[in-house]
Amino acid sequence: MMKTEAKKVWMDGELVDFADARSHVLGHSLHYGVGVFEGIRAYETPRGTAIFRLKEHVARLLMSARFYFMQVPYSAAEIEQAIVDTTAANDIVPAYIRPLVYRGEPGLGVKKMTGKVSLAIGVIPATKYLGPGSEEGVKTKISPYRKPRSDAIPSYAKAAGNYLNSYLAGVDALKEGYEEAILLDALGHLAEGTGENIFLVRNRTLYTPGTESDILMGITRDSVIRIARDLDYEVIEKALSVNELYSADEAFFSGTFAEIVPIRSVGQYMIGDGKVGLVTRQIAEVFYRAVQGKEKRYAEWLTPVPKLVAPAIRARP
Repeated sequence: MMKTEAKKVWMDGELVDFADARSHVLGHSLHYGVGVFEGIRAYETPRGTAIFRLKEHVARLLMSARFYFMQVPYSAAEIEQAIVDTTAANDIVPAYIRPLVYRGEPGLGVKKMTGKVSLAIGVIPATKYLGPGSEEGVKTKISPYRKPRSDAIPSYAKAAGNYLNSYLAGVDALKEGYEEAILLDALGHLAEGTGENIFLVRNRTLYTPGTESDILMGITRDSVIRIARDLDYEVIEKALSVNELYSADEAFFSGTFAEIVPIRSVGQYMIGDGKVGLVTRQIAEVFYRAVQGKEKRYAEWLTPVPKLVAPAIRARP
């Protein structure tokens, strides 16, 4: 569990004290899960703090809001600047950044489409999602909870309500003594973890579920695919069976919160020799060098955070 504390939270154009960042108990998003968010990381680099793939995260945030008919009163450029400002104001590194689009004013009724759409941005200390030591591998299980089909809940949207599914799968895994769950799609193919995409390695080729498995199209997933191909590995996106997972040479999760996490076992089945595989380790090493500003070819993925905080952006009427 992350330590949730900071100096400031950005709320609708103002940086407010952490303790004052509040929303109404009868807010629509709280009751119905109609909110969208992003998880973004900032890292220490040789040139100071930098945010990883900020533009892509903000683009997905706005796309998610469109799926849920929420008109965000800020442009992508304004949101990017607000995230940089909030990161600078909190002076936390490594940092986990959480922008949230929501309806926080009182307003019950499922079909609410009117009223104020708010944006909040929090920045807190970053930790390992799957716990200390997870970089050496985690024990997982196939969850009894399936990933919903995209014609039930749009998987492309990173929406608050979607994570009830992840919560159930994750708690079930923890209660059974595992560190993470792997969800299947409605047809029984591999989908993803509770907050990560999944990759398999067989004969030095990477495989990962595609859009047909109703996955969230992860930004770290996209980063891994590019890194793997730059390392001359073939990457194939397709529907994957549980048997393909059990018989893989290597497997790992990818996600902004989780970063790169090897999968040591699935239920009673050990993956490979139960240790971090060569391909996984090589990709992880390049990934961590990239986020720390040590790989020039991925320099465009990093947005620098200046020490001085720019004036807060006001919402347009």
